Amino acid sequence: MLLDDSLCDKLCEAARQKSKELGLDISFAIADSSGLLRVFRRYGEALVLSITLVPRKAYTAAITQMPTKDLAALAKEGEALMAIQANDDKITLVAGGYPLFANGKIIGGIGVGRGSEAQDCLIAEYVLEVFLQSLR
Repeated sequence: MLLDDSLCDKLCEAARQKSKELGLDISFAIADSSGLLRVFRRYGEALVLSITLVPRKAYTAAITQMPTKDLAALAKEGEALMAIQANDDKITLVAGGYPLFANGKIIGGIGVGRGSEAQDCLIAEYVLEVFLQSLR
């Protein structure tokens, strides 16, 4: 299993480190390839809303195999995945969710929340870098 406890701890630490650099208290989640929650951490005074939203970001990224910000663009009226979130109440279109791929196969997703859209994505993209380095 690629998303073992050791790797999950490493990804959590990366998220915490980057959020501290930005001066933010965040919530962070990791889901497996089925979208089931592996880890959830709420650091400091992260928003209470993040308790439900951040795991949904990880879930959405894992099951759709795309960043939530990209899914949001495809879910607009007239687009290919219009109203996808109406079919599954755990899907969110809020930015900050990213899929995790290893050897071209989905193995999970991560979710970050508390900052602006740009800050959440910056933290998540840093965690992705750490994840990809761990695969080498």
